[in-house]
Amino acid sequence: MFKGVFTALITPFRDGEIDQVALAGLVEFQIANGIHGLVPCGTTGESATLSHDEHREVIRRVVELVGGRVPVLAGTGSNCTRESVELTRYAKSVGANGALLITPYYNKPTPDGLVAHYETIARSVDLPLVLYNVPGRTAVDMKAETVLRLVHLPQVVGIKEATADLERAARLHAACGDSFTLLSGDDGTFLPFLAIGGHGVISVTSNVAPHRMVKLWERWQAGDLFGARQEHEALLPLHALMFCETNPIPVKAAAVLRGLCTPEIRLPLTPLSEGRREALRQAMARLGLLPEGHA
Repeated sequence: MFKGVFTALITPFRDGEIDQVALAGLVEFQIANGIHGLVPCGTTGESATLSHDEHREVIRRVVELVGGRVPVLAGTGSNCTRESVELTRYAKSVGANGALLITPYYNKPTPDGLVAHYETIARSVDLPLVLYNVPGRTAVDMKAETVLRLVHLPQVVGIKEATADLERAARLHAACGDSFTLLSGDDGTFLPFLAIGGHGVISVTSNVAPHRMVKLWERWQAGDLFGARQEHEALLPLHALMFCETNPIPVKAAAVLRGLCTPEIRLPLTPLSEGRREALRQAMARLGLLPEGHA
């Protein structure tokens, strides 16, 4: 179910509120460009600064806008297990196809704590669950050994591994085969990740270049390694710029350049610096991603 290119969807704002018009436009833009699935309310969606009501509203609205055309993997993780259970139950109630669950941040749970956290959610909600390991954000690294303690749970169907650690991903694939979905959380290593058994990516870059990311996937699926590598190499400068400042600062700026949303971003994040904005504009222009007259 969760294979191919999934977009870690930004959350557009206008005057301090969720911009519903822009959100609808983003969803249609993604689907029109062949994306395989959407992930609302992840880190890229500024979930940390959404109120609980806003978090639920974005999930509900994206599910509604998608209308079953592609899977919706809702971000429902929290550093509070009870809150994760509640958000995951809500996601299921409004029709999400699965939940993406970040490791509990700030608390820094032990491996036993991580296992207990995910077991509790899995036993509370009958919904496909994708683990999400991004230690650069959470200050806790869920090692392969810990993940393997969770794969027996029917609800735990995969992991978004955002460490760019290909050896770790290869170990998981060697242990589980294709029965456990491996999704890259690092755009720059998407192609190498596929080569060691990965099944797709949850992408930041695809917010603004969905057709290029999908093209890479399609060429890989067709056995065209040379063509996939061409796409991979063409996208590398843009991938790097997506993380030149804290995500989602750069991708929000890139979405503005594509005319997809306002530049509004919530504190404590601030807009992209001017020097980097110009580098981003140039990289997007080289890829043909700017509207006519803006290159």
